[in-house]
This record gives sequence, C-alpha cells and structure tokens, in this order.
Amino acid sequence: MTTYTTLIILSGLVIFSYLFDLIAGKTKIPSVILLLMLGIAIHFAVDYFGVKMINFKVILPTLGTLGLILIVFEGALELRYNNDKNAIIKKAFFSAFTILLVSAFAITFIIRYLTGQSFYLCFVNAIPYCVVSSAVAIPSASNLGKNKKEFIIYESSFSDILTVVLFNFIVRNQQIDVVSFIKLGAELTGIIIAAIISCLLLLYLIGRLTHHIKSFLIIALLILVYSVGQSFHLSALIIVLALGLFLNNANQISFPWFRKLFIYPTFQHDIKQLFQLSAESAFLMRTFFFIVFGYTMDIYELQDVTLLLTGGAILVSIYLVRFLYIKFVSKTDLMPELVIVPRGLISVLLYYNLPDNLKIPQVGTGLLFIVVLGTSLILSLGLFATRRNLNQNLQD
Repeated sequence: MTTYTTLIILSGLVIFSYLFDLIAGKTKIPSVILLLMLGIAIHFAVDYFGVKMINFKVILPTLGTLGLILIVFEGALELRYNNDKNAIIKKAFFSAFTILLVSAFAITFIIRYLTGQSFYLCFVNAIPYCVVSSAVAIPSASNLGKNKKEFIIYESSFSDILTVVLFNFIVRNQQIDVVSFIKLGAELTGIIIAAIISCLLLLYLIGRLTHHIKSFLIIALLILVYSVGQSFHLSALIIVLALGLFLNNANQISFPWFRKLFIYPTFQHDIKQLFQLSAESAFLMRTFFFIVFGYTMDIYELQDVTLLLTGGAILVSIYLVRFLYIKFVSKTDLMPELVIVPRGLISVLLYYNLPDNLKIPQVGTGLLFIVVLGTSLILSLGLFATRRNLNQNLQD
C-alpha cells in the first residue's frame, strides 16, 4: 500500500464520518453504529482482497484514551456554572453513582450465573458494562432542551469518572478492608489538589503565551497530566473535567487578585479556539476508534447463541435499573433519559485495561460488541420515537 493510497483511505474515512454525523442529526441513528458497520465492512473487504494489515488491536487503547480525554474536555468546556446548576449537578452525580453500583451488582450476578466464576472476578468483569459512554451520550443530547442536555453531559461525565475510580479500586484491591478505603480517600484528595494546581498553572500559562499556537500545547499538556496520573493508577479523568469546567467559568471569578493575575483581554477568544480544536480533535479520535473497533470484531462470534443470550440479559439489566431509578427515585420523564445510557469507548478501554489474569473468557470483545451495538440501536429508536411524539404533540 503506497503513501498516497493510505492518505486517500484515511481522508475518506473522515469524510464518511462527517457524513455519518449529518445522517445522525437527521435520523437520530448514532454515528457510532455507522462507524462500527464501516469498520466491519472494511474488515470483510480486506479479507476478500487479501490485503495485509497491521494488528489494529495494538493501537485501539491509545485511540480510545485520546478520544476519552478530548470528549470529556470538550463537554466540560461547554458547561457554564452558576448557583442554579447545583440541583442538576447533584442530581446527575447521584444518578451516575447509584446506577453504576446497582448495575454492577446486577451484571455481576448474570455473569456469575453463566460462568460460575468467583464473585470478585465477575464483579471486575462487569464494571466495563456499567459506564455511560460520554462519547455517545453527549452528541446524542445535542438537540435536547438545555436542562436535559446539561444533565446528560454531567451524568455521563460523572459516570466515566466514577467507573474509572471503581475499576482502579477493585483491580488493585482483591481484598477490600478499611486500609483500602483510606488509600482511596488519599488518592482522591491528591487528585483534587493536583486538579486545582493544574487548572491554575495552565490558565496562567495560557495568559503568558505569546506564540500563535496555544490550543495544541494546552491539549498536549492535558494529555501529559492525564497519562502521568493514569500511569500511577490515579483517576486523572477528574483533572480533565475540572480543567474544562474551570477554563469555561474562570471569568466568573470576581476576586481582584485572580482577575489581575489570570484574566487577560483575549481570554474568551482563546477559550473559544480551544473548544473548537478539542471538538474537532475529539471527532477525529472518535472516528478512528469506532472504525478500528468494528474492524477488530470477529463478526462470526454473533452466531454463538449463549453469547447473544448473555448480551440480551445484560441489556435487560441495564434498562431495568435505569427504568426503576427514573420511576421511583428521580421521578422525572422516562424519555429520552431512559435510552441515553449507551456503552462505547470507555467500556472498550476498561476491558483492554483489565489484566489478563482477571479476564473471563466468556466475557470478551464479542459480548462487548453486542452490548455497545445494542445500546446504540435502542438509543436510536428511543430518540426517534421521542422526536416523533413531540412533533405529534406540537401538531395537536
């Protein structure tokens, strides 16, 4: 394959992804489904023509990590804080936390019933299936009302962070005791302090940079901080969310010393540029991640009836927990919040970060593919039905 052929293919994939986003906006079909199908189609084409390809599974975690950082950062840069948002933030946090734990236990019992493995192994393998993918949820909420959109952004971001915290905690502590929770508290305290320091340093740096290239440097530093934190098994996604929120709301801080030291004349313009660059970079990473994920799937695994039944049971548990929470705890409208619980990028990332000795063979990428595809299809149908009902009500 020549250099120009490679460039033609890569640029073509980006164009297809852009078209898929346009289709998603009109039809409510998540672009994730179309990207996965494109990846599968490419796999069939490569096999048919006998083209030699590299092992894309090697780069999948890297693409996913970059996509996760940029998507959470982009979502945080879109949020403006005021005292009126406290209720939404608390509601989103409690929703993400409660649904995560209940879903984890429900899916654990499903896996344990089917595999007969220990509770610990089943629980740690269940965690990747419990996280709401912000990579899919945030774009899906773009056409919702302001309050619903903000709730989905906060909830999916909290879900990402809480799931990563839980995953790291469980993987490192096969025996959980008081010391384990003390260590967790110390880690979270350290992360919060690191987040505050990082926010102030990066904001100070932005104001002092005179070079016309700023945004890429800030994103590179953000990725560096996240990677260093994760290499020590810290939940560095908190820093990403905190930095996005801080930068987008820094001009609301009224302390004279703060405004003098950190706020400069072109501040808002630079933040808009940073948001634009992070959004377009997130689009690029999301494109290649889901295409590669679809390409690496063994589609013939879907012929396994046991695998399909397991995936169906997990899907039922996901939506049953969501339904019960909305109905009896939050007591709000069921739609469209009921269906905006997609699994995606971070689910795949957590699975690939699971140590080999903790993986259950029956709970592999095939099952993950079924759950990711299933939640995306249900999301698509749910949003379509919601929009149709809304249009009918407006006509009536």
